[in-house]
Amino acid sequence: MEQFDNVEAVYRMQEFIKTHLKEPITLHDLSEAANYSPWHAARMFKEFTGKAPFEYIRAYRLSHAAVVIRDEKKKIVDVAFDFMFGSHEGFTKAFSKTFGMAPSCYSETTPAIKLFLPWDVRAYHEFLKKGEKNMAKAKEKSIVFVQIVDRPERKLMLKRGIKANEYFAYCGEVGCDIWGVLTSVKEALYEPVGMWLPKKLIKAGTSEYIQGVELPLDYDKAIPDGYDLITLEPCKMMIFQGQPYDDKDFEVEVLSLMKTIDDYDPSVFGYEWADEDAPRFQLSPAGYRGYIEARPVRLITK
Repeated sequence: MEQFDNVEAVYRMQEFIKTHLKEPITLHDLSEAANYSPWHAARMFKEFTGKAPFEYIRAYRLSHAAVVIRDEKKKIVDVAFDFMFGSHEGFTKAFSKTFGMAPSCYSETTPAIKLFLPWDVRAYHEFLKKGEKNMAKAKEKSIVFVQIVDRPERKLMLKRGIKANEYFAYCGEVGCDIWGVLTSVKEALYEPVGMWLPKKLIKAGTSEYIQGVELPLDYDKAIPDGYDLITLEPCKMMIFQGQPYDDKDFEVEVLSLMKTIDDYDPSVFGYEWADEDAPRFQLSPAGYRGYIEARPVRLITK
């Protein structure tokens, strides 16, 4: 029970930071959100997030500032003040140390950088506690929305694993922070995804499961070390979307929809599975929209 209370307290601090990111935040503010003393709140926060509160806040602010610089035509000094940095010089120094380039350089070139995307500590705690082997049993039935979409020929910037065939093993091989790099890519056609590659796209000695982001065919920027850039053929995808859920229950929802897809018969729409033609993919679980996964299909020809 105490562990649960601590997780909930840290989650409340995370929510306070997210809501007040462009305002002054003190340790007293966080302790009030957590309902614990400042010392105990700070200790718990670092225990469950891996960062001290103000290290977390600075990383979060810098990543949001980077997205504003990437997407909006704002003066860097204004962005610095928006995110509670006291001077242009201080912001530039912090930005350069975090991302390896000055904000003015980033504004001009917008390469992929490693953004800080914090986990909901409640969901992450469940992930660590249960692990893939002990995940909650999937619900017997899942109500879903199904649609078919066309994906054009496009490029994919991806990070390969070693032997992974699912998310948990992949995180164990390459870490869980690849998403920050993928999210930073300005030219992305869609949001980042986890993918199961068909055999024709798997390099010898690398994993079936990868994470990547789809890009226009004319994308020609340098990619980060350790990443690949490949071309994907046009395809049709059958997209499954589950019902909204509480984020801490994400593993139940993921397993439930996966089971629904495995049992689904695409021929009711006149299609058949085409797993060897294109990657199957999953979007990052987000309770407000339900879990989303897509599988390649082709029209049945008689």
